[in-house]
Amino acid sequence: MTQPSAVPRHITIGRITLGNDLPLVFIVGPNTLESRAHALEMSAALAEIAAKLKIGLFYKTSFDKANRTAIDGARGIGLEAGLPILADIRERTGLPVLTDIHEPQQCVPVAEVVDVLQIPAFLCRQTDLLLRPARPANPSTSRRASFSRRGT
Repeated sequence: MTQPSAVPRHITIGRITLGNDLPLVFIVGPNTLESRAHALEMSAALAEIAAKLKIGLFYKTSFDKANRTAIDGARGIGLEAGLPILADIRERTGLPVLTDIHEPQQCVPVAEVVDVLQIPAFLCRQTDLLLRPARPANPSTSRRASFSRRGT
């Protein structure tokens, strides 16, 4: 007996169209935005690889890793320094850019320069944070933490 196939659904983000009937797309990049030079070098190399392999690729890095397990863990360069770099990556490489947000007030300024807002797993139960990204036109993702139960 054959299973019915899912109805194809598509969404276009930047120059990449995603869909359940389309090739896999990759989200790649350094965990934390360290510096302008590093980010531009890394994103240019990834854009070149993606073009050569003819694959869809989102560049992901975080301007702030507020969800560190250690209080003295490195957090990144911050919102103010990070946003111009993320905008530059998007403009220079043409890659769609994805980054984390940690507070509701970050949604609008971050959505102005990136293509996808992501809510880290450690913040997946913060209702105000989950509802706010729905207002900008940008897609958002929410990573369900392994410690959370479905339906809660």
